[in-house]
Formats: sequence, structure tokens, C-alpha cells
Amino acid sequence: MRLLKQLGTVFVVALVGSQAAAAVDGSWLLTLLVGTVTAALALVAYTWVVRRTEHREPAELGRAGAGSATARGLLLGVLMFGSVIACIALTGGYRVDGGGSVTVAVGLLGFTAAAAVTEELLFRGVLFRVVEERAGTWGALLLTSVLFGAVHLANPHATVWGAVAIAVEAGAMLGAAYVATRTLWLPIGLHFGWNFAAAGIFGTEVSGNDTPQGLLEGVTSGPVLLSGGAFGPEGSVFAVLAGAALAVVFLRLAHRRGRIVPARRRADRSLATTSV
Repeated sequence: MRLLKQLGTVFVVALVGSQAAAAVDGSWLLTLLVGTVTAALALVAYTWVVRRTEHREPAELGRAGAGSATARGLLLGVLMFGSVIACIALTGGYRVDGGGSVTVAVGLLGFTAAAAVTEELLFRGVLFRVVEERAGTWGALLLTSVLFGAVHLANPHATVWGAVAIAVEAGAMLGAAYVATRTLWLPIGLHFGWNFAAAGIFGTEVSGNDTPQGLLEGVTSGPVLLSGGAFGPEGSVFAVLAGAALAVVFLRLAHRRGRIVPARRRADRSLATTSV
């Protein structure tokens, strides 16, 4: 019941926000405004429902260090996607056909912020936390990664390979970022930086979702495995390798910090053995 209440509360905000964004499509200022408001309301809604259902303050959204963690994630996300684009360009799969639109890029700030915040609250804030309580970190990481990839199959240019790629490079990476820090601010920043770099800076497709182009008119071509095809650079092997490598780094950090949670059955068995 707690899971459903938390998911339902954040999902309603996300749904209303997406409908509002669709209604103002074409206006960069309103898109920026609607996206920013949606992100803010989602954070408020998550805080409220966690207080009501768990009777605690959500430490995963603590204010201390929130700005710096988000900024680090944002920078890392932009640099990571930039490195993926560089690899694709070196293989001849990406080129710039000209300048794009500054106003569209500004509007994308709101659009990508809303997507990053709502998706992280749903998948890492709610699903990952609740599943981890019973299945442990590894079980939660596996389940939420698979689900995160699967939901992207609903996108217009989705492919099975694209969903698998998202599960690894985004689902696992963002889940690992949460485990290493036990804060949602870093994965939110990572998610935001990655998506904005894809559409707002390099002008490429985001998860096969017909996203508008921002500062550059980017064109991808060549083998799908290298360029990502119609799904966008996230469907390239370079993105998968980059996301997987970063996930390993975060998980090693989490292990050193003692933040890997064992499955409940294993923990109970260990406790019983100790008691005897």
C-alpha cells in the first residue's frame, strides 16, 4: 500500500505536468515554466507522501549538500554524453548540420528537468528504496533497471535493443549513483545533464522520443550499434559502455562506504546464526 501511494502521488504530478507541457508545445517560455513547476511540485509531493506513509523526513532529499550534489551530477552527465558523442563522431556517425535554436534549448531546460526529477523520484526514490528493503541492493538494482528500460519501449522510435541499452547505461548507472551517495540529488543531476546534453546541446534524439533539437542541428547515421539509429545515441554501444563503467565506479564506492544492503532473508539468517 505504501508503494502504491507513493508511486501514485508522484505519477499524478508527472502525468499532469506532461499534459500541460503538451498543451504549451511551441512556446519555449511556457515549456520552461511548466517543466520547472512540474519538477518543483514533484519534489513537494514526494516529500509530503513520504512523511505521511513513512512518518519520517526524506533524508534522500536532504537540503545539506543538495546544490553541490546536483551540480556534480549535472556536470558529469554532460561530460558523459559529450564523450559518447565524440566517440560516435570519430566513427563517422555524428555531424552538425548547422546552428539550432537558443529559445528551444531554453525550453528544453524545463522539459528535461521535469523528466529527470519525476523519473528519479519514481524509480530510485520510491521503487528502488522499497524493493531494496526486501530484495537488497542487488535485487533492487536488477528490478528497477529492467523496468526503467522497459518503460522506454513506449516511445515512438523505441527498439528492444534501445530498452536494453537504457536499462544498463541509465537504470544501473543511476541506481548505483543513488546507492553510493544515498541521495537523489546526484542521480537527478546526472539524468538532467545527460538528457539536456543530448537534445539541448548536441541536437540528437533522446530515447526515441521525438525530442526537439536545441543549440545544434545534430545528425546521426551509420550502423545502429555505433550511432544508436532512430532511438538516438543512447542506443549506441558507446553509451552502454560509458554507463556500465560509471555504474561499476559507483558500486565500488558504495561497497567501500558500506552502503550495499543485503537481501532480508540473508540478513535474517545471519542474525539467527549469530544469536545461536
